[in-house]
Formats: sequence, C-alpha cells, structure tokens
Amino acid sequence: MHALMKTQAGPGLELREIPEPEPGIGEVKIRVMRAGLCGTDLHILDWDPWAAEQLHPPMVIGHEFYGEIVEIGPGVTEGDGADELRVGLRVSVEGHVICGRCRNCRSGRRQMCIRTNSIGVNRDGAFADYVVVPAANVWVQSEVIDPDLGALFDPLGNAVHTALQAEIPGDDVLITGAGPIGIMAAAVVRHAGARHVVITDVAEARLNLARGVGVTRAVDVGRESLADVRRELGMTEGFDVALEMSGAPTALADIVDNCTHGADVALLGIPARPFQIDWGTVIANMLTIRGVYGRKMFSTWYRMSFMLQSSAELRDQVRSVITHRFAPEDWAEAFETARSGACGKVIFDWSE
Repeated sequence: MHALMKTQAGPGLELREIPEPEPGIGEVKIRVMRAGLCGTDLHILDWDPWAAEQLHPPMVIGHEFYGEIVEIGPGVTEGDGADELRVGLRVSVEGHVICGRCRNCRSGRRQMCIRTNSIGVNRDGAFADYVVVPAANVWVQSEVIDPDLGALFDPLGNAVHTALQAEIPGDDVLITGAGPIGIMAAAVVRHAGARHVVITDVAEARLNLARGVGVTRAVDVGRESLADVRRELGMTEGFDVALEMSGAPTALADIVDNCTHGADVALLGIPARPFQIDWGTVIANMLTIRGVYGRKMFSTWYRMSFMLQSSAELRDQVRSVITHRFAPEDWAEAFETARSGACGKVIFDWSE
C-alpha cells in the first residue's frame, strides 16, 4: 500500500509502498477514504523537539480520518447490534489509545489517561491506504456523515469539548483564533444558543471563513480593539465565556481584559513557550480558567454526532472549514498550504 511516513529521525517525510497492516487481537483494519492534515503533522515534518521526543521512526503518520472497515481482528465481536462492528461500516476513529489501567481510566475519565498513545504519533497512523486501530476506538458514523465530515470528527471533537465547558445559551462568547477548530467552535456555540459570538484573528482569509458560519463579528485584532467591539454590540460587562484556540499570549491577555466577572475561560491553544498572565485580574474578577485537551471519550463523540444529525445547517458550516483537497502524491504541496495559514482545513483524498 501507499503510506506517508517519517522514515528516519530528522526533517522530512516520504511517500512509500509498504506491506498492508494486519489487525491483531482486538483490532480492526480500515480502508482510509479521507484524512485531515493537522498542526501536529507539521511538527512531525519539521522534526521539532516535541516530535523528536514523541516519535520513533519509521512510522506512518496521520490521525484525523474516515474510512471503511475491511477486516475484523480476532477477539472483536461482530454482528448487527448498535455497538458491534462489521465489515463495510463507515467509521471515524478516536486517536488517543488509552491504557485502561491508570486511575483516570478506571474512574471513567479516559480522556485523562496518563499513558495515552496517539495514532499517527506513537503508533502507525492513517496517511495510508489502510490503517489498523483498536476496535474500542472506532466510531461508527450515520449515513448523514459524508467522508469529508467524517474526517473532521477529531478536530470537531476538540471544538465541541472546548465549547461545552460552560453553559452557552444566551451567553456572549469570545473565541480567540479563527483556525478550523475555532471556526467549528463558533458554529457549535451558535447552534447551542449563544447570543453574540465574536471571533478574533489577524488572518483575513480565516476571518472570512468565520463570517461564513454566521459569527456576530470577526475581528482583526491588529486593526480593532475588543473594547470597541463590545461597545458596538452593547456589551456593558464583558464576555460570559471565552474559548482560547490560538496559543497566542496576546489572545489570553485580551480574554482577561474583556470578560465579565465570573466568566468561564477554556484554553485549547497550546503556546509555543511560557508567558506571563495578569493573575491579579484573574483573581479579582473571579475567572475560571480550564485547560482542555482532546475529546471526552466518548461523551463528546455522542454530542457532536447528535448535533450534526439534527442540523443540516451545522453540517454545512462544519464542512465549510475545508478549503483544500489533495491527492497523497501531492503531500508536499498540501503541507505547504497548511503551513501558509491562508487556508482552512486541508484534506487528503485517499479513496482513489
């Protein structure tokens, strides 16, 4: 099969022909149809310190994908039940493989497993014709979820998990960072009943994508201040909820300065380095700040599935973050497009 691989320690990737994988005990084999390119994959291409610590080449990368089950490994129950797997089902996959033994796993907090391994980072991934994954990580998709939407379930799960850290109906929500996850989060909080949804960035192309999902205001913070936007919208006390998706120190400073007392703040964006924060204001204004990572396994998956099944508009809004599609052999151009920032989500079409 064809597979995009990190073949050795150091910058670069290679598209190679390698043997198809075979499912082991408790695993299934999936024919990949779509795969999304993520910031994690850019780190792997560049072989930065994080990638050098996590990966052990040679290894197939890629973790956001949708495909069809083609083989069931030993020990996996087959059948027609709602929770059973069989050849021919269309699926997405939770990319975090847990140990099942640590305190968090045994307490039902599987997304907080202290020994998590990640598909496409710590084990072979989905930038390939076929991938093998644990059956427990497979999420069977309904017929209304097309391959493009199915490939977005990993980042959409990040957006939903972050967005639903607070009560949303009737609240004013600030989202800092108009990348694909920030835009999907904006669509989700609108669907959940937010009053005003304001998203910030400095890239006009991404702000235009955000306007397409119906945000109240898409703000270039290099040209406008959030204080002015608040006055324009008649917000006298500040935002009730803030979702930080960029990892930029200035974004968190804007959140602290523009949230009402007692606001809920969820942080998904990972900063490149430590930075200072005005803790005096955080304390005096009684802000609740919570770090968010991945998805709740699997309550987030139920929530995003049910929301998408219930709303064609939301499906269209989520799908709209896809701006570029590439064949696997054009992987270098795909990575350069993603790196440029002048795009939304970049997708590989593996179905051919």
